[in-house]
Amino acid sequence: MRAGFHSPRARGFSLVELLVSVLIGLLALVFATRLITGAEQNKASALGGSDSMQNGMLAMFSISGDAQQAGFGLNDPVLVGCNTRFHDTGGYSLAPAARGPGTVFPLAPAVIESGGAGPDRISLYSGSSMTGTGTLRVTSNYIGGTRLDVDRVPSYGFKLGDVVVVAPDNIGAGDCALAQISEDPGRVDAPPKQQYVMLAGGTGFRYNSGALGGANYTAGMARIFNLGPEKTLAFHTWSVNNGFLQLRSTDLAGSGGTAQTVADNIVSIKAQYGFDTRTGGAFTPQDGLQVRRWSATMIDADGSGSAGNAGDYQHIAALRIAVVARSAARERPDADGDCTATADKPVVFASAVPEGVAAAPITVDVGGDDWGCYRYRVFETIVPLRNAGWRP
Repeated sequence: MRAGFHSPRARGFSLVELLVSVLIGLLALVFATRLITGAEQNKASALGGSDSMQNGMLAMFSISGDAQQAGFGLNDPVLVGCNTRFHDTGGYSLAPAARGPGTVFPLAPAVIESGGAGPDRISLYSGSSMTGTGTLRVTSNYIGGTRLDVDRVPSYGFKLGDVVVVAPDNIGAGDCALAQISEDPGRVDAPPKQQYVMLAGGTGFRYNSGALGGANYTAGMARIFNLGPEKTLAFHTWSVNNGFLQLRSTDLAGSGGTAQTVADNIVSIKAQYGFDTRTGGAFTPQDGLQVRRWSATMIDADGSGSAGNAGDYQHIAALRIAVVARSAARERPDADGDCTATADKPVVFASAVPEGVAAAPITVDVGGDDWGCYRYRVFETIVPLRNAGWRP
């Protein structure tokens, strides 16, 4: 072979071949990038859906569990719906409700503060006394102080520290008042045993203000109901704040006045009362209540001409509860900048149940201009109030 002669293969790649190779590499890189990005987006959507499922189920389990227990011991018509004077050094306060032109604080198994299209606040109250229907009658006029004279020795079913409610016999004749027994009613100073109940303040008596909030009672016209030990009094208020499900509670340390977070990515909770709208002689709660109308606000269920009175609370047969959970991950908008993960806002309570009862659907405001970039799950349940028909 002569010097200076080079084979064509010894010259390497041509510029065209090099550019083609770079183009193929770039196409492969773009394809791989899109494949990985798509896989990550699918993974994020799947994980977000899983998170919303878990958070929504946790929220529904917690709220519906409270609803199933609501009202135990609060089963006397004298108590249900009674405007109650309440004092708590732990910071808890009863839920307000409309009654005519004014506002009251009813003692009832459930109180809904409707938020319209926004989240509701749901308060669920229950005691633990198995002797809630056993009462003491007030035998002397009460115009203040820490002592209530009663018609018998309160040794059976009434113990030191128990939470009691004083209520007038005539429904609507006055306010109820909640307090704690501050002196052991079974002790013997001298025969016979004491026939009075002490409601003094002091350490360990968080519900005592010293004067029953200013309420007065007439001899022979008021009774004392026992709700059970203070530590088992379960007054709970559920709410949503900035995507967090929160709870204020009398039986969870530190959460009486300051709500504690229970679950995240919960954008709304909704509730409706299930009313038995029969009135007069047709209303026979001892034979069982029937849901005939759903409403997020109080109605004139007892036909008295006034919505929100004590009788209306006695016509509540069940609660309908919904939880709306959101995926944790925000999905990317399309090429035009529009979010397409969710096209329409969630609708709750759209089904007509029980059969023959009209639905009262609510379109939920899930908040924010970018709400369509998230996915939502809706959880619903109906909880009969277990003591709605248990009446003395």
